[in-house]
Parts: sequence; structure tokens; C-alpha cells
Amino acid sequence: MNLILSFLLSIMPLFAYSQTNANKEASNVNYASFIMYHRFGDSRYPSTNIKKEQFLKHINELLKPKYNVIDIKRALLAINNIEPIKDRSVVITIDDAYSSVYKYAWPIFKKYNMPFTLFISTDVIDNKTPGYMSWEEIRTLRDHGVTIGSQTKSHPHMFKLNKEKIIEELSISNKRFIDEIGSAPKIFAYPYGEYNLEVLEQVKLHGFVAAFGQHSGVAHKSLGMYELPRFAMNEKYGDMDRFLLAVNALPMPISDLSPKDPVISINPPSYGFTLSNKIEPKNAIRCFANNGLKADTKRLGQNRIEIRLNGPFLKGRGRINCTMAGNKNRWRWLGRQFIVN
Repeated sequence: MNLILSFLLSIMPLFAYSQTNANKEASNVNYASFIMYHRFGDSRYPSTNIKKEQFLKHINELLKPKYNVIDIKRALLAINNIEPIKDRSVVITIDDAYSSVYKYAWPIFKKYNMPFTLFISTDVIDNKTPGYMSWEEIRTLRDHGVTIGSQTKSHPHMFKLNKEKIIEELSISNKRFIDEIGSAPKIFAYPYGEYNLEVLEQVKLHGFVAAFGQHSGVAHKSLGMYELPRFAMNEKYGDMDRFLLAVNALPMPISDLSPKDPVISINPPSYGFTLSNKIEPKNAIRCFANNGLKADTKRLGQNRIEIRLNGPFLKGRGRINCTMAGNKNRWRWLGRQFIVN
């Protein structure tokens, strides 16, 4: 039995509950929208901050009956086709353990009984860095049911590290988690959403059952358990139109993704994928790139999609997002982040 399946089967009793027939009928999907936050109410850092008024609007939307805010482990069971969940299931994740999580966000999540996952790099906590939470506060969250995930030891650009340094980042942080909260996390978030195939392989080997980037899209098993997407929310991209699009989005199941490594050696990349036969209806697909680039999108036959850009990405992180109209005014969404070294 592989590591992922063993872990997920072990947590199934945590989510056993009786359902009405209506709820059983609604619990039939294997995907979820993951939302990512960093800071709350700290406008000194707009690229990683969500304004308090924006955040409260998000919460008020999620309180509507059509949404199902669930624990990350529950979502992973569904993504692995072990136990389905309701449509419009949403998972809340928070990166970096800033103080505003504990002081502002957590009381609101606790008030409305909304689970969330906190991804942590251990060095800033060990060093008692101003603006970050303490181990005591992290243990308090853990004791109240918050899932703790790892984001390495020092939050590096992991694709720049050699194998020995990658192992060091993962193994030392795992030991610190064991020392401070009693166990090593099973869920991982790549710092800056950056990774290459070597990093991905080491994350697997260090006992993690799932890993998340910072590319947009709906989490579905066809993407692989170690390249799961999240919708990032900040001051610029946290308005209600985008939030509604994210929490109502549908997956775009694919296969034969190319190139497989997000760190590209050819810029611009020859990007392509094959749509699943399960996508119905197969409407027109549109793709968009950052850096002001235009994406020429072609469908080869019924299912193969090939995207070519009119120029190279700038050094750093490049993105291509593809969307397709779904049923009932909802959108299928597939994002991919590329790294130009």
C-alpha cells in the first residue's frame, strides 16, 4: 500500500458522519477549490495581504449553504477517489504563520467553525522573528484542530538548491516539527510555489502525501498529488468577482502535460496537455499568460491543446491560465507556473 493511500485510509474515521439522502446525493465529486492567504489586515505588504473588509466578504460568502468548507484531509480523501465530497467544497490554507493569522483570522475561523491549514517554515518561528507566530501559538491552533503543514526550514527558492540542501531543508524542519508539535506534517507547500522534479521527488521521499503550489486551478487527481493548485488571495486579486470565480470553479482534468518540469530550459515553453474525455461539454478554451504575453491556443483534434506564446517569459515566475465555460455559468480553470532561472 503506498504512502498516500495508507495515510488517507488512516484518517477516514475522523470524517465519518451520517448524512441525509439529499446530502448523499450531493456528495459525489472528487475535486475542491483551495484558497490561499498569507497576511490579514497588513497593507504594508499588498502582494501577500488581504484587507480585513475583503476577508470578511469572503467569509460571509462561504457561510452560504451552497458552500462546504472542509478540512484539508477530507478534501484529499475525495481527490484520491476514496470518499466523495459535495460540489463547491472549499479548503482554506494560509502560508507563513504571520502574527495576523493568530490575532485576527483565527478568531473569525473559530467563530464560524471553519477549518484551515497553516503552512510553516520553522526557522522564523525558532528565531522568534517579529511579525510571526510562536510555537506556543502554533500548538494552540493545533489543539483546536488546525492542520499544520510544512513549508521547509528556511523558505528558500528550492529549485536553486542541490539535492543535499533540499534534503537538509526537509529533514531538519521535520525534526523541528516533531520536537515542537509531536509529529512531522504530512502536507507540504512549496515556498513561492516553486519546485522542479528533483524537489518534488524529495518531498515524496520525506513522507509527505500531498504538496501545493501557487498556481491557480481546482485541485483534482489528474494534476498529481504533488502539484496541486491553490487560488491566491491578496489585495489586488482578492476582490469578490475573483473570489466567486474561484470558489465556484470546476476542474479541468488533463493528461500528457508538457513540459513536465516547471523550471523550463526553453523559453518560451511549448506548453500542451490533453483534455479528459470526461469533460462535457467541451467548449472553447482560452489561455492567458502574464508578462503581457499573448497565448495562441490551438485544439488538435477533440482533446489536445497546444499553447504558444509570442515571446519569452521574464526571469522569475511565469504563468499560463486556461479557462473553459462549464455548466450554469461556472468556469473550468487550469493554471501552470513556469520558472525561468
